[in-house]
Amino acid sequence: RLADELRRDTLRSVSGTGGHLGSGLGVVELTVAIHAVFDTPRDKLIWDVGHQCYPHKILTGRRERMNTLRKENGLSGFTKRDESPFDPFGAAHSSTAMSAGLGFAVARDLGGDPGDVVCVVGDGAMSAGMAYEAMNNAGALGRRLFVILNDNNMSIAPSVGALSDHLASVYARQPVQDVKAVMKDFVSLLPPPLQEGAQRARRAVKGLVQGNTLFEQLGFTYVGPVDGHNMAHLLTLLRTLKANADGPVLIHAMTRKGCGYQPAEASADKYHGVSKFDVVTGEQVKGSPKAPSFTRVFADALSSEAERDERIVAITAAMPSGTGLDHFAKRFPRRCFDVGIAEQHAVTFAAGLAAGGMKPFCAIYSTFLQRAYDQIVHDVALQRLPVRFAIDRAGLVGADGPTHAGAFDIGYLASLPGFVVMAAADEAELLDMTATAAAYDDGPSAFRYPRGEGTGIELPDRGRVLPLGKGRILQEGRKVALLSLGARLAECIDAAAQLDARGFSTTVADARFAKPLDTDLLEDLHSRHEVLITIEEGAVGGFGSHVLHYLSDRGLLGGGAHVRCMTLPDRFIAQAAPDRMYEDAGLSADRIVDVALQGFYQSEKQEDRRVFNVVSMS
Repeated sequence: RLADELRRDTLRSVSGTGGHLGSGLGVVELTVAIHAVFDTPRDKLIWDVGHQCYPHKILTGRRERMNTLRKENGLSGFTKRDESPFDPFGAAHSSTAMSAGLGFAVARDLGGDPGDVVCVVGDGAMSAGMAYEAMNNAGALGRRLFVILNDNNMSIAPSVGALSDHLASVYARQPVQDVKAVMKDFVSLLPPPLQEGAQRARRAVKGLVQGNTLFEQLGFTYVGPVDGHNMAHLLTLLRTLKANADGPVLIHAMTRKGCGYQPAEASADKYHGVSKFDVVTGEQVKGSPKAPSFTRVFADALSSEAERDERIVAITAAMPSGTGLDHFAKRFPRRCFDVGIAEQHAVTFAAGLAAGGMKPFCAIYSTFLQRAYDQIVHDVALQRLPVRFAIDRAGLVGADGPTHAGAFDIGYLASLPGFVVMAAADEAELLDMTATAAAYDDGPSAFRYPRGEGTGIELPDRGRVLPLGKGRILQEGRKVALLSLGARLAECIDAAAQLDARGFSTTVADARFAKPLDTDLLEDLHSRHEVLITIEEGAVGGFGSHVLHYLSDRGLLGGGAHVRCMTLPDRFIAQAAPDRMYEDAGLSADRIVDVALQGFYQSEKQEDRRVFNVVSMS
């Protein structure tokens, strides 16, 4: 009854706020069983990624606040340490739970926080190498640790790779439990019709990998497959394991994503993340788009380039629909590769494709590309391989909050020798940058673009190849120069109108390239204006830092324009609507005006001091 109520409550909450739905519905019984058997928060419950944590939040004192989920000043859509003692470890990226869980287990054994450790890991997360690194270490250390493999044969898209085939072959042959090691006596507790089935499942599993399961080879006691929606079996199993386990245990639970809600069960991919919806019909409440999304514009642009060049291939890390590559895959199925939640592999795989003569486009969200930074440096940049990085969700992303913000890619890519880094101000530039990346073969390149709808401008049939490292001037002025990189350009134009109205004639320029810098444009703006402001949707250390470094190296900071750099602040920006997040970050048009006026005032004070010093010396 509690599970049924919890499922209804989860549906009611998410229908009003939007968020991750299918994965949470699939773990309702697991959530109830875990909290019934284990003493949280003394026992540590760690959810991998956190997509499936909404039922957990409802059960742990946050039910009355679920209407604030993913909203400004509300509950996070993921687990978050400072939100509740029942969230011992924050997670919004995949495949971290077992590493963190092993850390808790070792800390416990060394005299740290007491209690058991339970990690709930989706089968999609098992496509990431980090999961196996953690399992290998946990098996070697032999610490008491419970890992529940939530196997619904889905991540965000259908799970790929040999592991999913392995798991599917296990549960397709036999319906119920394999009970190993501490579970030998548990077979006798099953109803007689299930005892023989459990023995058959055990025999089937043991024959798959040289006499043991893959998990047993890594040092875990493997228990399963078990029906993840059968409360009686889950409770008996978890209680028996809690009483008897003395090392790492992996419980293989079979679940259905979206369980108990027909629209989600029928379309698990679309109901992974949802907007507000009608519970009765399942129809999602979405406003009519005014313009195609940047993601769709990129997908169409890449498909257009691929029609002309058969060497173009595309790679995604378990996000075909999120990156738009599902559309590309329909047209070019042999040239599109979903490698699973394995960004490190995706980048080096793309490097190999480039070295082999292909033109790979690696389409990954900015926040997820961070997971592959060593591969970007060592396998791509160091070898000057022409891998093209299409970086979606650049800048602040709204309800997903700081864990998914694309705040750092300008800094971590533009610092690499030989890297071309572009940022699209609108859809037309995204077309151009896709074409530019396709044409550029002399080394790695990247172009970043924001989440959501475009500006609605009319688009040409195909993008133009941009001159490398060259920006553009949109309007000319005399006193203030606004040099924008990326999607803040519209705010700069708004700010320029406000400044012009106050008598401060303003130039607006679009840098387009963070690297290589358009040094001719930069020196021109610096010499002709009293104030020069750079604006970017990235952290300190990005485009503005490169501008200052160039001007400083040329000895230009002592004269010419007073220079200010506007970036995301040196803190993480809390979840809210994107416009509110940019206001909080100080990157709105009004704030650009304020900074320009401050810079102009400081420039006048510096000139007054210079004149005073000259007069005094005379």
